[in-house]
Amino acid sequence: MISPYTAYLNAAEQAARLAGAFLREQFYGIKQVDEALAHDIKLRLDKESQQLIAAHLLAAFPESAILGEEGSAGDSDADFQWIVDPIDGTVNYFYGIPIFCVSIALQHCGKLVMGCVYDPMQQECFSAIAGQQPMLNGRPISVSTRSQMAEAVVFIGHGTHDGSGEAGIRRFAHISKQVRKIRILGSAALTLCYIAAGRFDAYVEGRISLWDFAAARVILEAAGGRLDFQPQGESGIKGSIVAWNGRLPLYEALQMD
Repeated sequence: MISPYTAYLNAAEQAARLAGAFLREQFYGIKQVDEALAHDIKLRLDKESQQLIAAHLLAAFPESAILGEEGSAGDSDADFQWIVDPIDGTVNYFYGIPIFCVSIALQHCGKLVMGCVYDPMQQECFSAIAGQQPMLNGRPISVSTRSQMAEAVVFIGHGTHDGSGEAGIRRFAHISKQVRKIRILGSAALTLCYIAAGRFDAYVEGRISLWDFAAARVILEAAGGRLDFQPQGESGIKGSIVAWNGRLPLYEALQMD
């Protein structure tokens, strides 16, 4: 059965690949920094990539709106809202580390219904419509069947600039003793997609923004995984997440004395 969101997914994939090709072309060049923070970087390419994405999506669906890391566009009261992270993994990108992606989600009347995450360097496109089979370059994917923490590969965030640093480092040390390996990619969206594809098993982060995980959440949940988001603040855009393959006893493993 064809979903009413299929046309939106096609547009998102086209926009993600368009922006991804642009970012790949610029990857080895000199990158202009718009803002350098203590633990983050904002590039001119972030804005230019989002402009490419927004122009493509709004041309296809002019009644929709854009909520992005680099600002908003369109009618903010629209039923259809795109949630865009033009470069998820900007610090990696700036330092020449080829682990980053373009992330595009669709929210319909407040509900996430579609997600597309494109890795330009590996040319991997993860996509899903909520409740349907998620895909990686047209092939179906699903979460791992691992159910023991000792078998798991996990991502444990330990932020340093948002008040979560000390607790995050304790959590990192606590979990690292229980699992096979800890991996930190530097891209939330790719990490969640790797769980969806069975490459990773869990991800815990104390501070994350909606555009970092919205698209990947749809893909992960469609693949059989779970993601719990706890908003922080009035906007509900930032918060903490616990994501896993749905089989690991993750919450039990996170308990500390």
